Amino acid sequence: MRWLFNLSFRRKIPLWTSFLIGVSIFAVGAALMARAYDDMKRAVVVSADNLAHTLANTVAPTLLHEDVWRAFEIVRSPIRAKAPKTPVDVDAVVVLGRDRTVFVSSHPAAMPMLSELAALGADWRQLGAEIDEATNEKWPLVLEPVGSNYLYLTLPVVHKDAQLGHLILRYSKSVFHPWFIDTIWQALGIGLLVLAVLIPINWYWGSRMATPLVDLAQRMELMPEKVPDPLPPEVYPYHDELGQLFQAYDRMVLALRDKAALENEAIKSERLAAIGQLTAGIAHEINNPLAGLITVVDTLKLRRDLDPRVLRNLDLIDRGLMQIRDTVAALLVQTKVQARPLNQHDLEDIHTLIQPQVGKRRIKLDWSATMPAELPAPASLVRQILINLLLNAVEAAAEGGHVSLWLGRKDGEETCLSIVVRNDGILLGDEQLAHLFEPFASARAGGHGLGLWVTYQIVTQLDGCIAARNVNGEVEFVVNLPLGDIPCSTA
Repeated sequence: MRWLFNLSFRRKIPLWTSFLIGVSIFAVGAALMARAYDDMKRAVVVSADNLAHTLANTVAPTLLHEDVWRAFEIVRSPIRAKAPKTPVDVDAVVVLGRDRTVFVSSHPAAMPMLSELAALGADWRQLGAEIDEATNEKWPLVLEPVGSNYLYLTLPVVHKDAQLGHLILRYSKSVFHPWFIDTIWQALGIGLLVLAVLIPINWYWGSRMATPLVDLAQRMELMPEKVPDPLPPEVYPYHDELGQLFQAYDRMVLALRDKAALENEAIKSERLAAIGQLTAGIAHEINNPLAGLITVVDTLKLRRDLDPRVLRNLDLIDRGLMQIRDTVAALLVQTKVQARPLNQHDLEDIHTLIQPQVGKRRIKLDWSATMPAELPAPASLVRQILINLLLNAVEAAAEGGHVSLWLGRKDGEETCLSIVVRNDGILLGDEQLAHLFEPFASARAGGHGLGLWVTYQIVTQLDGCIAARNVNGEVEFVVNLPLGDIPCSTA
């Protein structure tokens, strides 16, 4: 029986309600059946009482003059031999004398004259005992012996205040059965009709009420793993106790989300603080030899006997060292870094620097960069953004895959530089997209997760915006950087 209580509310509520509806209809039907039987019995008693008084008054003179044949004609007159039986049709009529013997009966063969009442059977013996104990207040006497198929009504036969005997009317209860069964079938039909209407309504409302509870239980089970989603308002748009429960659940979910967001921010702040301390120490160690390298390159460039190819390589090295210096400065200072403007040489440098990785993985690189001779954007930081995004795209792309770069003015805006980098590698999941720009949250195996975080820090310090998404089966990174004091629109 315990399994029944362990059922889901979607099954338990309709089942129990259907059971209660069935029991209620059965109880009401049984009460109506009992009432119908009592009404039928009362109708028989009323009819029998009227007939008994008529027969008693008519048969009294025959008893007084002992006119048996006339008495027989009188008691036979209510018996319908060929007419269909009804519950109010008398089955037998017996007239008793003063000595409790049969004076006359409607069925002489079964109840012969001068027979003792007790000799007619158990029903008659019980009837004789009731007659002996009866008082004036109990007439007419109605008797329904236990286990008997008959109902008896007895009335004294009186003439001028003298009691001459008793008149007994017997009714067969078997005549009741067709009428009673017909009533039962009618009640059963009505009950089934009511069930056919109520059961579907009960299942609909029971399921409708239980579905939000089941959904709520399923969401609560997810809480140890993650904060579940709130329940949609249309699931149960009412304000009863269930509605208040669901509203309280939604408030709890929102509070847990706020708590989780605060915890994530605290963890992120702790990570950033640790990285800041680490970066400060590394930057100090980098800046000392970096300054020496920059000085050496500047000294070499002053020589007049250098080969032009060596001079071009020195320019490339110089711009690379400046990029390292500005990138380190960007990580240490929370203000916009002042640097030289971006030009075509920077884009050529980047294209040259990533070619070894592109060739090694046989990547098809689509390069589309349209810009004037110079742009008012910090060259070193933009170079770092482009190198990080392109190298990440090359590493994420499939062997022999595809990587594309588009660089230009965003939607024709003169004050906004847009960078779009795409690759055909594995698409990013929702969890990866949510933590993509956090430190140590690499989207690929073997990555340390700092490249995109550094890129995010640089873009943020330049008052720009960066976003990642999956587009047409490719992973796309979009960076928008302002070229003046007017900020770019959202990426």
